[in-house]
Amino acid sequence: MNLPNRITLARIFMIPLMLVFLLVDLDWWSYELTLGNYSLPVNQLIGAILFIIAASTDGIDGYIARKYNLVTNLGKLLDPLADKLLVAAVLVALVAMGKCDAWIVIVIISREFAVTGLREVALLEGSVIAASKWGKAKTITQIIAISVLLLNNFPFEWIHVPFDEIAIWLAAIITIYSGIDYFVKNKNVLNLSKM
Repeated sequence: MNLPNRITLARIFMIPLMLVFLLVDLDWWSYELTLGNYSLPVNQLIGAILFIIAASTDGIDGYIARKYNLVTNLGKLLDPLADKLLVAAVLVALVAMGKCDAWIVIVIISREFAVTGLREVALLEGSVIAASKWGKAKTITQIIAISVLLLNNFPFEWIHVPFDEIAIWLAAIITIYSGIDYFVKNKNVLNLSKM
């Protein structure tokens, strides 16, 4: 197994560890870090750091694979799967933690299933749907929104700006738009599959 695929697998294996820190309630690790009127449980900080590390490996594995000609079919399968698992798992955890509305999470995860289904139909028809600029923007806004939610709106809490709420709404809007964009630009795939 090559290095990019190992990095992708490491991202997948980080997900359960991150969820343990975010969701398992143990007295000794929910100690609060406090700076003025800002506070953050230590376990949540560790979960946020793990998420940020895992999310940052997404670009690294793809870069290494392309630069050193290590692109594999396994990598093509695992990389988007790892991204979707990471985002979906943390969004569901944020709902369980009371930090995100369930409907936003349902919209985001539904879009991921729909676009993945479209890509599968395209593969069956012999074509590949590449990531679009809106798909990339969706990923970036989701990662920013999730990170800020996990960090209890740090550092924006100090200046009383609800950036976490703004970021998750923006992520939801871009997620919806990018999903529509994929279907509009690839409607020929759906027409071919009817034949």
